[in-house]
Amino acid sequence: MSTSPFERSPTAPGSTGSASGESRARRPNLDPRGPRFGAGITAVLLLVVVFLSLTGASAAALALLAGLAALFAWGAFAGAGRHPWGLLFKRFVRPRLAPPLELENPAPPTFAQGVGLLVTLGGVILGLAGLAPFVGIAASAAFVAAFLNAVFDYCLGCQLFLLLVRAGLLGRSPRSAL
Repeated sequence: MSTSPFERSPTAPGSTGSASGESRARRPNLDPRGPRFGAGITAVLLLVVVFLSLTGASAAALALLAGLAALFAWGAFAGAGRHPWGLLFKRFVRPRLAPPLELENPAPPTFAQGVGLLVTLGGVILGLAGLAPFVGIAASAAFVAAFLNAVFDYCLGCQLFLLLVRAGLLGRSPRSAL
């Protein structure tokens, strides 16, 4: 069995743990459809930010991007499974679907929320500094990532997490470094 921090673990329908019965310390594995659902909502809202930015409604675009940055912060610090879109998915969408064939480690999607936070927060800071075009630019960059995740199940932030783990920059405990 692989101990990779980015693997998906097969589970029996209705089960919430990994195949080996090990439980994660604080964050349970995720239904991989949940982050895709959230990425779809986020992509639509980011597209609204881009539209507002292009039509000259820069204050509204900045306010919406700031709200999205707050949502990314929630997902980055509380975990992707505790994000408001994830909670909507668990409450209203997942009960109508068949159980997932496998569950996903929450670390890569949570890291991806942090990447989204950095991109959107950068746009908010630059927008507050009077550089209004950067609100739309940041929203466009975040939109591309959210769209790829929602439509093609390709999570750019998760791929970045994978690269950093392979490079040995993430996923090490202090003991393993000795």
